[in-house]
Amino acid sequence: MIARAPFGALMATFLLLATPLAAFEIERVVSPGGIEAWLVEERTVPVIVMEVAWEGGTATDTAEKAGTANMAASLLGEGAGDLPSQAFQARLDDIAAQLSFSVDNDYLNASLKTLAEARDEAFALFALAIAEPRFDDDVVERIRAQIGVAVARNRQSPDWLAADAWYRAALGSHPYALNGQGTPETLPRILRDDLTGYTKNVLARDNMKIAVVGPISAEELGALLDLTFGVLPAEAVLPDIPTVEVAKGAQTVVVERDFPQSVVIFGSQGMARDDPDFIPAFMMNYILGGGSFSSRLMTEVREKRGLAYSVGTSLSPLKRAAMMFGQVATRNERVGQSLAIIRGELRRMAEEGVSAEELADAKTYLTGSYPLRFTSNSSIANQLIGIQTENLGIDYVKRRNGLIEEVTQDDIARVAARLLRADDLVVAIVGRPNLSPTVENLPETGDMAPSAAPDRQH
Repeated sequence: MIARAPFGALMATFLLLATPLAAFEIERVVSPGGIEAWLVEERTVPVIVMEVAWEGGTATDTAEKAGTANMAASLLGEGAGDLPSQAFQARLDDIAAQLSFSVDNDYLNASLKTLAEARDEAFALFALAIAEPRFDDDVVERIRAQIGVAVARNRQSPDWLAADAWYRAALGSHPYALNGQGTPETLPRILRDDLTGYTKNVLARDNMKIAVVGPISAEELGALLDLTFGVLPAEAVLPDIPTVEVAKGAQTVVVERDFPQSVVIFGSQGMARDDPDFIPAFMMNYILGGGSFSSRLMTEVREKRGLAYSVGTSLSPLKRAAMMFGQVATRNERVGQSLAIIRGELRRMAEEGVSAEELADAKTYLTGSYPLRFTSNSSIANQLIGIQTENLGIDYVKRRNGLIEEVTQDDIARVAARLLRADDLVVAIVGRPNLSPTVENLPETGDMAPSAAPDRQH
């Protein structure tokens, strides 16, 4: 994401003052022109936040021009209509508004933050950015060069190299395995016509989700929605992206580099977000490796043996793939030992499930921490857009903790047996690892390697 304009200390303070979770209502607003948004009318602070997501992220790229979606997103807001880049940025600065665009695998995302008093002009600039992006040659080359520097830097990062190797091993030639930022080979191939073609195809009304939080009524928002988005095409033109599963069968890919420690990513098939068992799987993952210092893997790998500073797991349900990841960074000579312990914990949970105490502790944390996701206008808007893109329903905020509380030990045992395949992992390692699985005589404490989480745009 590229920040467009400084928001200022005053607005930053305002954004921290939002209505508590229990006190706000989510309203479905449909404009006179039929454009839908979710609104939380928040009058406490004079800041309006709008988050928008259009289906059509980096997975729409072709292998020959990987990085197109990312480059286009980086250029949106860099000049629009009759305003070149500097003039457009100056207009945003004048009203203390912030506009940004980004992409992930599935979505082109936009964010607008503005003081209520500058609402109409801020929304007008947003509308100009999405309807008439300029893509001036000098700005395109500047952004291309900036992305090129990031792409070159990635090739020196063990985290990125491990993630890149894992995706290619796990997903093969699927678009999710492409380099979202592009490569040194593909970036020069991206032409202005590719950028305009991407935005014309993706920026439409039928593939769009909108969330708005701030001092604005449903009637006022309805009129703004038509003014802001009414000029977009009615329908997006998106490629047919197939569903893909993680490759079956154990495989280990080693990318040899002279690093003192190895970065390891391990994973397997995950679970779709709309699967009835997703909430039990989410809780299982929390207990296994998603709960930081409370997780089993952290206890066994870090606390008892000091093999790594950090180890963790996560679920990644995308629109056309579902994955379960884990990551650890450890000294080269301890890679095999660390993986043996991790596999042992996967087997133990698959065979035995979790204890009543572990389940109770997970419920306490996961329900108690949920309100912390709604502590500002920005965080509320981000939550609302995520709920929309995952099709969870407008009442999900009220239902969510109840779904957590309903999960039983039997539920977790079922999903653990279904998901955890200790001997069927795709593993990618960057370094010069010793893969010996010997675990005898491991120290209870020891020197810990710094953590390293995967850092690749997928």
